[in-house]
Amino acid sequence: MPRFEIFRFQVHFGDCDPAGIAFYPNFFRWYDAASRHFFDRCGLPTWRETEKESGIIGVPLVEARSRFIKPVTYGDLVEIHTHVSTWEEKRFIQTHELRHGNDVVAVGEETRVFARRDAQTGRIYSIPIPPEFRAIFEAA
Repeated sequence: MPRFEIFRFQVHFGDCDPAGIAFYPNFFRWYDAASRHFFDRCGLPTWRETEKESGIIGVPLVEARSRFIKPVTYGDLVEIHTHVSTWEEKRFIQTHELRHGNDVVAVGEETRVFARRDAQTGRIYSIPIPPEFRAIFEAA
């Protein structure tokens, strides 16, 4: 069973469009914050530390999508339930379920890769997922 972490926050007035519902780009901002929360709760070191130790500069986002099911508005207390739903050789997918009360109001997916930077060219490239990081993300 995958590890789930929950990121909680309140929707603010400035997160909403003139109709009073959360403006769609904010969902991607919230998913990104939930990802960082997930990494922190798993005990992942900062990217500065992993770069010094193993050359890994982070887990860049290579694809993002969302399905919007019900609106949320300012004042709503919401939770994002995050887990890694798919593992492949060089990429993994985090699934984010945004919930308001008992309702799932949106489902987002972020595809990420572990990356290093070529010392000569500065080019960023993906690497196979290190087993020690996968173990961190799967530990309950």
